[in-house]
Amino acid sequence: GLVRFSKRYQGVGVIDRTKAGRDAGEVLDGAPTGIPIVSDVAQAVERCRPETLIIGVATFGGYIPKEFRPIIRQAIENRLNVVAGLHEYLTDDPEFSALAREHGVRLLDVRRPRPIREAKQFSDLARKLPCVRIPVLGTDGAIGKRTTALLLTDALMAAGIRAAFVATGQTGLLQGSEYGVPLDSIKGDFMVGELEAEIVRAYAETKPEVVIVEGQGSISHPAYVCGTRAILMASMPSGILMMHAPARKTRSFRRDVVAWPMPTVDEEIRWLEFFSRGAKVFGIGLNHENMTREQVESTVVEYERTYGLPTADPLWHGCGKFIGRIRGMLSTTTR
Repeated sequence: GLVRFSKRYQGVGVIDRTKAGRDAGEVLDGAPTGIPIVSDVAQAVERCRPETLIIGVATFGGYIPKEFRPIIRQAIENRLNVVAGLHEYLTDDPEFSALAREHGVRLLDVRRPRPIREAKQFSDLARKLPCVRIPVLGTDGAIGKRTTALLLTDALMAAGIRAAFVATGQTGLLQGSEYGVPLDSIKGDFMVGELEAEIVRAYAETKPEVVIVEGQGSISHPAYVCGTRAILMASMPSGILMMHAPARKTRSFRRDVVAWPMPTVDEEIRWLEFFSRGAKVFGIGLNHENMTREQVESTVVEYERTYGLPTADPLWHGCGKFIGRIRGMLSTTTR
């Protein structure tokens, strides 16, 4: 995510010893970005001259793995700030906190929610906003919801439609979203209210015609259901864009332990529309993992014929197909 897009940080290198020597953009999308992949912190410091080490993974449970600790120590000792999006906070770790003070660097935990006394509860405000609200949801975790939400926001702006993006996870916040919350770190009583407040703030400050909300997990996922339901209730959507990976057979969560099957497109659409209080899925975004270009193109034709919904791979095709449906929602909202 940070290699593809960031308003907050300028990427100067990626640490990945399995792909060291290559270009990060070439590995991700087949197009070089000038961001080199290096093998370790020492090489990063020497070659990339960074100011900050970002722990750019979401580990199982959000823990700081023990094998990360010497890497974090080395970064701090080299006077790098350290940023993490984990549930275990760097600033709560006595060793890292003491070391950061000693070397004069900052630790930042982007997944830390606001204190409970400052947190908002549901107030039924988003439903009354005079703008279109679109959450980008999906049939699984790690399926392209955030990437598509950002691409859709940019596509709307390019089409002359004012749009705002609201993040719901650590990567969107790391990328520099002005609006959003680390949804899965917030206590259940405040999840909907905190996100609703950010949607309202995005509208109040930028007056967009469309608010795009990043999705989390899946309404049908046994491990991630809470996030999607909270997003639906907080946004009170005008319509839903749904992501799906046709070649994925089992859920993204711990496939080595739980081989939970993927839902069908029909099932997920039914569940999302049931819980959204009348909003409809207006488009299907495809994730092309483990698919050839030809397979994606044939799937687009098949889905559009079967479901009557515009279908596209946002990374390969862009989001232009979805703009027409959104314009229709805008005309209804304006009336």
